[in-house]
Amino acid sequence: MANFLQPPRLRIGEDTEEERRATWLELFYDLVFVVAVSQLAHNLNEDISLSGWFGFIVLFIPVWWSWIGTTFYANRFDSDDVGHRLLIGIQMLTAAAMAINIHHGLSESSPGFAISYALGRVVLVIEYVRAGRHISSARPLTTRYAIGFAIAAFFWLISALVPIPWRFGFWTLGIIIDFATLLTGRKFQIGLLPHASHLPERFGLFTIIVLGEAIIAVVNGVSEQKWDVLTAISAIFGLIIAFSWWWVYFDNLGGKPIEMARTHGKVGVVNLWLYTHLPLVIGIAAAGVGVEQILLSKPALALPDSQRWLMCGSVALCSLAVSILHRFGVIRYCKIRSQYRLGGAVVLLAIAIFGRGLLPVAVIALVAIVSAVQVVQDLYQSRPTTRLVDPEI
Repeated sequence: MANFLQPPRLRIGEDTEEERRATWLELFYDLVFVVAVSQLAHNLNEDISLSGWFGFIVLFIPVWWSWIGTTFYANRFDSDDVGHRLLIGIQMLTAAAMAINIHHGLSESSPGFAISYALGRVVLVIEYVRAGRHISSARPLTTRYAIGFAIAAFFWLISALVPIPWRFGFWTLGIIIDFATLLTGRKFQIGLLPHASHLPERFGLFTIIVLGEAIIAVVNGVSEQKWDVLTAISAIFGLIIAFSWWWVYFDNLGGKPIEMARTHGKVGVVNLWLYTHLPLVIGIAAAGVGVEQILLSKPALALPDSQRWLMCGSVALCSLAVSILHRFGVIRYCKIRSQYRLGGAVVLLAIAIFGRGLLPVAVIALVAIVSAVQVVQDLYQSRPTTRLVDPEI
């Protein structure tokens, strides 16, 4: 049972840091973002043009950043008291409001989306002010975050009062300030680096959320299509794609960016880890939509260009993001794996460029093969006979 009132406490630092797992409250909080990601995927499913893809990214970033803000706060200052639970409950309401306003989020629902996001940031500011009052050693960091996030929230609130397209200019300014608040606060972060065991788990859980969209896409695509052998084969390939990237991501979490930052005094590696996850989760979520589009297409006709580009381009984005994480040691440091991921991205883009006229099953089969090759390469490199070879070569 939660304590009635307990001030925020510092959960990080070499002297106070203990093994941590995601709390039941955090897992409950994630459920709202399952819905939000589903709504984002639904939007993209309705418009897979270049403008639809751009709109998907524009709305995805504040949803993801809202989750990131709460996660980083809880990572450092979580205290399971009534006050914290109530503040998280309010943040869940704002996230749910964002999810509701995602449909038509760049047109008539955009004021509601902006206000929902801004109110969530206001709650986060209150949390940081509360933490700063009780933890003097963290006050420089919490003050900087509170000021930066408050300014960003102000621009989002103002945006609801101005017409389109100027509204989106305020959104851009607000997101830039939000991102810059973290990037420019390095000297305050070095002594308050995130928890080394808790944060990777939380990032992994959000990755699971977007991977779940690929599973939902397979189920939706098959259930809405008349039974056909080619559709069934395509569904199997869709599951292979999701399973392959689950394997690649979670089997390579051996890198320890927070410990690296603590040892070498470089906060940049943590920021690289954070921001590279954005294209990764965008790519995974969009790939789920691509799978569903393929399953709903006519199996005997060539796959339209927009659907082929969505399928190949989204998985290529995932592969590129994982390649960067490998290359800089944010996950398992390995030049060979980084090159394979980069090579996979190039092959996928080649399929998108030169694959005109391919049947849907052929496109998804090629994407599944490229994805599965990444797993096979990892298994080959991890054989007992190769363990004597430097894995960083």
